[in-house]
Amino acid sequence: MSIRRSAAAAVLIALTLTACGTQRGGQAQTRASGPSPSFAPRPECAQAAEVPVPEPSSPLPGVDGGRAQENGDAPPNYADNHAYRMQAPLAADQRAQGEASAALIRKELERVREEGDFGDERIAAALRSLGCGEEHGVHIGDGFYSVHTGVVCVSGRVTEEELTSEVHGAYAEPQPGTGPCVENRGGH
Repeated sequence: MSIRRSAAAAVLIALTLTACGTQRGGQAQTRASGPSPSFAPRPECAQAAEVPVPEPSSPLPGVDGGRAQENGDAPPNYADNHAYRMQAPLAADQRAQGEASAALIRKELERVREEGDFGDERIAAALRSLGCGEEHGVHIGDGFYSVHTGVVCVSGRVTEEELTSEVHGAYAEPQPGTGPCVENRGGH
């Protein structure tokens, strides 16, 4: 192949590659501008008919009670090595919606406690009655349950002795095979 053909081929390839991802002339842009999520949002379940409107407040302090502190005695990469335990932050309206969902879930799981059947299948059936299935990252085991309502995570325990629930954000790196609401016991 001659130098002229090689140069022409290189220019043609460069033009082809730079045109990737652009719209063709005459096509109207159909989507709103801005980034789109790299994942499909989860479907919603356990949604209350009415959600209390949260009162505006100052941002919640972090786990450490305020601004970030120095590592102290921890190694310099401690935060990086434990980032897999991070949960998504919740805005006030998300927390309010999550608390309303948690109330619905607790009400349904209270029936489970009254029946005295604490098997995983019975707990799963109670969550399914609220529309929460596998597509919601439901995880159940040894009295523990977790579900992603499409907005927040609701996790807790249902046993003869207790019924608990906690509203929180999804984990950055959840325990593999459990859904987005179970803290990773290992690492990354």
